[in-house]
Amino acid sequence: MNFQLSKFILTIVISIYHIGNLPTMATQEDNSPSELQNVEALRSVSTGLNKFAAEFYKQTSDNLESNLICSPLSAGAVLSMTAHGAAGNTEQQMRTSLHLPNDRAIGLRGFQSLFETLNSVTNVQLSLANKIFVSKDLEVKDNFLNVTANSFKSGVENLDFTNTQVASKKINNWCEEKTKNLIKDVIKPDDLIDAAMVLVNAVYFKGTWEKKFDPSNTFNKTFYINENTTHDVLMMRQRNKLNYGELSELDAIFVELPYKSENENDSTSMFIICPNQINGLEKAQNNIEKIDFKQLHDQHQMTEIRLFMPKFKIESTMDLKPVLKKMGMTDMFNNADFSEISNTPLSVAKVIQKAFIEVNEEGSEAAAITAAIHMVRTSAFLRPEPLELSIDRPFIYAIYHAPTNSILFQGHILQLPA
Repeated sequence: MNFQLSKFILTIVISIYHIGNLPTMATQEDNSPSELQNVEALRSVSTGLNKFAAEFYKQTSDNLESNLICSPLSAGAVLSMTAHGAAGNTEQQMRTSLHLPNDRAIGLRGFQSLFETLNSVTNVQLSLANKIFVSKDLEVKDNFLNVTANSFKSGVENLDFTNTQVASKKINNWCEEKTKNLIKDVIKPDDLIDAAMVLVNAVYFKGTWEKKFDPSNTFNKTFYINENTTHDVLMMRQRNKLNYGELSELDAIFVELPYKSENENDSTSMFIICPNQINGLEKAQNNIEKIDFKQLHDQHQMTEIRLFMPKFKIESTMDLKPVLKKMGMTDMFNNADFSEISNTPLSVAKVIQKAFIEVNEEGSEAAAITAAIHMVRTSAFLRPEPLELSIDRPFIYAIYHAPTNSILFQGHILQLPA
């Protein structure tokens, strides 16, 4: 293959499925100097990724008139892996937009710790996997392969991209395997015309609520698409003590639904952010960066709630090229310098994200948001009536892993099938 300016493709595959009973694992405390360095590096990387997450969600949801599921973590991981093969202005744009640590070594150590920590979680099924598919005619630099293998846990496979049918099938088979056959046909044969490299990140999640919803309590209830349009949807309900609070800057409330876990170090939950106004989603989205999920999780303001929450299932495919350009990563597509990957001139042709989520009575997460929480304290001798909370309007959700302070998935629901 005669390379002049070749392209590579970034593919992000996300699968979230909530069901089933899963084991938990014990953890050991390690206060060795190297472990403390890893903790600091992980904190630095997760802080940057959370800043990227807020901007990424805002851009992906901008002017979107449909339900959304995306993974800021997955996008951040595969783009960060790519950034470590960039140089010059391409690298600077990517590092700035991704909020990567200034110290390259700290960043690499942080990503290594992040992948190792998330892939060791056992109270829920959570796995992140990277793979680099390289044209058999492209010479990739050893340093890039070493960095991606050690810090991003990425494997490498050589493919003959001239046979686009066979190559796309091999990539899609890997994606299906890593997502338990939930995500299929991510790459089309035409995507691989003139391709030199495909970088893939897959995320799979499967969890069970700490307190499941009783299916016999699920019923039809009104959901407000806007102030003038409603229809009935399947609404789950339960009475439970949940982390709850007000988010004044978003004019919204949050509630956090935990997944089953016997160990705080494996704590994973879903935050639901529900606007106070039926048409209030846009204001919440515009202020999403003001949410500190760690602060909300750590406050642990437990409230007796009678919760009504809809079941939902979403599948989406997004071309992230326009989103990333708006975030400041422009050169990677047009005037790219990926000389740390190969001496062959390369540019990014596509960034594809395909995602799936299902939330039902067995598995779901509780939503969280940043804000001052005002709780009314009552006498211990009185059992107050529970707060009634109905998620009956467009809302935001986020799946959060507390030990790494990572926003695994984020999205919103605008409407649901009747």
